Amino acid sequence: MNIDWAALGTVFGVSLVTTVALVGLFTLGIVGLSKQPDPAAQGGPAGTPVLLARAGAYVCFGLCAAAVAYGIYLIVA
Repeated sequence: MNIDWAALGTVFGVSLVTTVALVGLFTLGIVGLSKQPDPAAQGGPAGTPVLLARAGAYVCFGLCAAAVAYGIYLIVA
């Protein structure tokens, strides 16, 4: 039995990078959803930063879901 160490290292590296990227995206989504409006802020529309943070969070969650769906597609197909 021969083990292709280069291929094993490649799979490990890609898995590590993908896992860190997905966890980072999910974390950004959580941080975006946890942003609350600052009642002491003056000037500008009141909810603009919160709306942008919430929209960014939904984009992060959508990218996470797309990556998971693509992984399932690769396994099943």
